[in-house]
Amino acid sequence: MIPFNKPFLTGKETDYIKDAVASLKISGDGVFTKKCHQFFENKYGFKKVLLTTSCTDALEMAAILLDIKEGDEVIAPAYTFVSTVNAFALRGAKIIFADSSKENPNLDADKIEQLITPKTKVIVPVHYAGIACDMDKIMAIAKKHKLFVVEDAAQAIDSYYKGKALGSIGHMSAFSFHETKNIISGEGGMLVINDEKYVNRAEIIREKGTNRSAFFRGEVDKYGWVDIGSSFLPSEIIAAFLYAQIENLEKIQAKRGLLWETYLGILAPISKGNFRLPVIPDFATKNAHMFYIVLNSLDQRTKLINHLRSKGIHSVFHYLSLHKSPFYKDKYKGAALEHSDLYQDNLLRLPLYFDLTLNEVEFICDEIMYFMEEYQSGIK
Repeated sequence: MIPFNKPFLTGKETDYIKDAVASLKISGDGVFTKKCHQFFENKYGFKKVLLTTSCTDALEMAAILLDIKEGDEVIAPAYTFVSTVNAFALRGAKIIFADSSKENPNLDADKIEQLITPKTKVIVPVHYAGIACDMDKIMAIAKKHKLFVVEDAAQAIDSYYKGKALGSIGHMSAFSFHETKNIISGEGGMLVINDEKYVNRAEIIREKGTNRSAFFRGEVDKYGWVDIGSSFLPSEIIAAFLYAQIENLEKIQAKRGLLWETYLGILAPISKGNFRLPVIPDFATKNAHMFYIVLNSLDQRTKLINHLRSKGIHSVFHYLSLHKSPFYKDKYKGAALEHSDLYQDNLLRLPLYFDLTLNEVEFICDEIMYFMEEYQSGIK
C-alpha cells in the first residue's frame, strides 16, 4: 500500500520534547519557540514571527489585527481550504471569491481589480502547492486601492517569488505545519508580520488579549486584559517537535524535490492529450509540497483514482469550490468561476512524502500510463 501522505520523523523530535519538559517551561514561548522564531526570521527575512497552534489560528489573528468587521469585503480564491476565508467570515466579513488562473490553481491576479468595491479591505492570495501568485500585480493593486494583503502560505514554506521568500511580501502571512506539510509539528502554524506597527498588538492577541509577553520581558510591572484575543500560543512541546524538523529542512526539501522531478520526468512524455502537469511561472520556484495532475474530465479522474486504489495507491482530489459550498452557495451572487470548478473536478494529487521511494514513484507512474492507454482505448 502506498499512502497519500506519511509524516517524516527526523529522530530528534522526542529528544527535544524531553528537553522541553525537563526545562519546566512547557506552556509556550520557551527556548524552542525562540529558536524556531529566530530560524524563520533569519532564513527568510520575515520581520516578526509568532508560532501559533495552527495556520487557521494565524489567519484568525491576522483578521483581528486588521480590525475586520461586519460589512468589510475580503477577496480570496474560491479554490482553497475553508480556513482561508473562515478567519475573515468569523469577523463578519463578506467573502468575494475570485477565480483561479487558467495556468494553475492560484487566483488570477488580473481578475482582482474588477472585484474591488469601497468596502474591500483585504486580498488573500493563496500560494497553492507552494507556487507563488503574481505578487507584484497583487501588491500594486493593494497599494493603489489602499488594501491589505495577507498571504495564505500554508503550503509555501521555503518557496520564493523573484528571490523573495513567500510570506515576506504581504503585510502579513500564515504558514501551516500540519502533518501533511513539508515540515511538521502534527498541528501547528505561524503568523508572519511584515508591518512592524502590528507586532505589539499581535503579541497581545496571541496571549488572550493580555500584555503578558511584555511583562515577561520586564517592560511592564504587571499584566492585564488590554485587548481582545484568544489562546493562539502553542506549547513548547509543539515548538520542540518543529525545531527538530527545521534542523533537517534542507534534507527534507532535497528528497521531496527529487521525487517531484522524478514524477515530472516520467509523466511529461505521456501527458499531452491525457492530462496537464503543474505549471510554474518564471517568477516562482517550487518547494515540492505536492505533485498534481489535471485530468480532462471528472469521469477520467474518478476512474483513475479507482484504478490506482485497486493497485494499492492512494491518490486524492482537493478542494471543492467554496462559492458552491453548502454554507456559502446561497450567499454567492457573483459570476461563474470556471477555472476554480475545473480544478475542483479534474485535479488529482499523487503521493509525495519523504519516505516515498523512487521505485514507488516509478510504479505509480507506470500505473498511470497503463490507465491512460486503457482509457483511450475505451476499456476503462
